Amino acid sequence: MRSSSNSLAVAIIVALSSTSAAVNYASAGSSRSSSHTSLLHRHRLTRRQQLDLELQQFQNGNNSLKTDPARYVASIARGGGASSSGTTSKAKSKGAQVVRAATSQSNDNTSDDAAPIIIRGGSSNNNNNNEDDGSISLLGITINPRALATLSMAICMSLHYLAYSLARPATMTLFTSSRLGFGNNVSAYPFAMTFISPVSFVLLLFYGSVLNNLGPLLALKHTTLGCASILGLSSLLISKLDPQIIEGDTTSLLAILTRYTVGALFIFRESYVQLITSQHWSFISSVLTPNQSSTWFAPISGLTSITSALAAMGVGKLSAVWGLQGVLGVAAVVLGGSVVFGEAAYGIAEKNGFNPADEHKKKHGKSSSSKTNNDESLITKARDVFTRVPTLWALFCEILACQGLSTVLNVLTVTKVSEVISDDTERAGWMGNFFATINVLSCVFQFGILPATSKYTEPSMLWKGMPMLMLVMTCFVSVPKLSGGTNGDPSLNLIASAFLVMK
Repeated sequence: MRSSSNSLAVAIIVALSSTSAAVNYASAGSSRSSSHTSLLHRHRLTRRQQLDLELQQFQNGNNSLKTDPARYVASIARGGGASSSGTTSKAKSKGAQVVRAATSQSNDNTSDDAAPIIIRGGSSNNNNNNEDDGSISLLGITINPRALATLSMAICMSLHYLAYSLARPATMTLFTSSRLGFGNNVSAYPFAMTFISPVSFVLLLFYGSVLNNLGPLLALKHTTLGCASILGLSSLLISKLDPQIIEGDTTSLLAILTRYTVGALFIFRESYVQLITSQHWSFISSVLTPNQSSTWFAPISGLTSITSALAAMGVGKLSAVWGLQGVLGVAAVVLGGSVVFGEAAYGIAEKNGFNPADEHKKKHGKSSSSKTNNDESLITKARDVFTRVPTLWALFCEILACQGLSTVLNVLTVTKVSEVISDDTERAGWMGNFFATINVLSCVFQFGILPATSKYTEPSMLWKGMPMLMLVMTCFVSVPKLSGGTNGDPSLNLIASAFLVMK
């Protein structure tokens, strides 16, 4: 009986509040009505989020609304008026819907705890109307703004990886070229690899400064265009120097300038990829909910793998037509063009009220106002974290071992390829096909084999099996006779297979 009385009271309050809000809204002057609607439209998402928070507190019993549901119901009635067209009939319709729901529930003699569900039903219709704003139809499929923004940023990231997959074989081939690079110096490649981590660290520091000063959108735009400009200018410079380099000349000023330009370009190309990729993933993870992220992260990764494979397979043909410098130029254009989709993603988010840049501004303002002196070094903080969470220390050591093994196999593969394939164009095609194979196999394992295997195998067994597999592969590389080799050096196929499995 108490439940029926409470539910009926809630229903009456909803009807009166909704009708009163609609009548007051309809009776206002035309200019006042227009400005009021515009104001509510601008703060629509903020209001909805506030109602959701109050509802959660209501359900947990930690809010004063538990004893005063009239205020919460009236606030929903006002919110419903904001999302509707402002006519009296729609407001009455929403009130009637909740009245019918409340009456139905009182007839079922449900408990007091179910009352928030009735209220949430009225707000849910309002939410759906809001989500429909800005939706588009693509091939008969309706895409809401969040999905559209995510798709735009995914295309931006795919173009970035496409450009990187073009530039990677080109820069590696130029570096190992006997005429333009360090092909005659076996130790040059591992020496250059030692500069990749420090340069990556400097680029991340630079990115942090740009992010704090300009925000996420301009940081993405400036860093992407900056990297594209470096690739493009390097392509032009190498194309100008190339005709003036004589085969076998390693001592002239032009030959030295060309070599070090190629070396600097190689280090930069190895360093910038994570700088831009992290910005793409940061936007996508900010826009999607955790459940949506678990659903869509894998397809997005698959899209980048496909575009990377297609680009890598085309390196050989492009280098045969335009040369390695032309491949770098195409990579620069594609990377610069990806900014269009990145700006579109932020524009959609800004228009629909879920721009991650707004959250960044809030956090930046709070950090600036509550900044405290902290002399504790980064090393000290890391040591404290590793001491407190030993698992993180184990993972850190595993990452170091993994990266170390990957670097060794990388050096062995590139060195062996430069020894076996002397022609630059042919070597670029081989490397492009090699990395394309890696992307295709990664896609197959990620979406096909590993999900099927994980249903029947414990993750811990897979976690242990991967390093054991690499141990077997490196044993074959270290002792070529185990694989049937006749001389002391492992073959190109054996080294490339170990590196492929590692990647």
